Amino acid sequence: MNAYKVIGLMSGSSMDGVDLAYCEFVYNNRVWSYDIKAAETIPYDEKWRVRLSQLYKQPIEIYPKTDAFYGRYLGMLIRQFIKTHNLTVDFIASHGHTIFHQPESGFTAQIGDGAAINAETGLPVVNNFRNMDVILGGQGAPLVPIGDKLLFSEYDACLNLGGIANISFTQNEAVKAFDICPCNIVLNRIARWLEVPYDSGGEIAKSADADDILLNELNQLPFYKITAAKSLGREWINSDFWPIVKKHLDISEQEKMATLSEHIATQIANTINEKQAQKVLLTGGGAFNTFLIEKIRSKTKAEIVIPSNEIVNYKEALIFAFLGILRLRNEVNSLSSVTGARHDSIGGALHGNFKRLCDKEN
Repeated sequence: MNAYKVIGLMSGSSMDGVDLAYCEFVYNNRVWSYDIKAAETIPYDEKWRVRLSQLYKQPIEIYPKTDAFYGRYLGMLIRQFIKTHNLTVDFIASHGHTIFHQPESGFTAQIGDGAAINAETGLPVVNNFRNMDVILGGQGAPLVPIGDKLLFSEYDACLNLGGIANISFTQNEAVKAFDICPCNIVLNRIARWLEVPYDSGGEIAKSADADDILLNELNQLPFYKITAAKSLGREWINSDFWPIVKKHLDISEQEKMATLSEHIATQIANTINEKQAQKVLLTGGGAFNTFLIEKIRSKTKAEIVIPSNEIVNYKEALIFAFLGILRLRNEVNSLSSVTGARHDSIGGALHGNFKRLCDKEN
């Protein structure tokens, strides 16, 4: 089987909503090609935003309940998406929404029960992509780099500005990747303090000056000195990052936005320069923050390429669809050179009837 029609789902830490991308992939002469045929972002209403962001604090029985309800919710979104666009779908590949990410303690958890999605849609589902890698001692993230390698090989590096900024690149013929720093997850929180959902175009940051003391404290965080495989989660942001920001009571929200933007741009540019990347693909919601992009470009000589809005918005959903295909084909979809696991692995749990697709594979 060399052609696939897959819906990829992604919900990131920036809490913007659920990204759905209907993608067609073809494998020909050992080369993969792709086409995003339809895509939508379904914004979270306030109820779901609060429920997901606060779930880690709730009593234990609330977790499996939300896992099932959120899976049914995703299934209903997919059914409507298929109906609206009149789609023929082979299967669904869902990242889910990360609630816990503590690879140093041996676990990660993304909700959105695959069985519930399968029950709601009647379609086979692949989910839980990160667990195998974490069990093997890896970070469970980033997983996107294998898609960067096989779908976007014309770039020296691929940079994603989502809730967390991450980068992938090739070094000595091995794919490497890691989380750089918090991005939209912290900028959006400052924006909500100012009663807006996000800093449109970076206008709030542009209106103030960065605070040098706060900037220096953030740049000195120990995470930035780690040279091994590393990833970030909400836990680190809440325990290590926010206390530094919040203690500066004399700094306005506008100044904090400016400082965080300067910090993010500095960490990203430092990484690009250190890896000597010449041509960098930039995607994710942060690509629309023109002030932040200007800051990054001012700190590096690399060519920063921002592709079509379709790729900017849906590259991660596209790649999780692709990871689902690799799982179906029993091919590696998690790279130990990226995550630090003991070896490469094939991650993803299967729900529903894949027999028809497996028969085609054979």
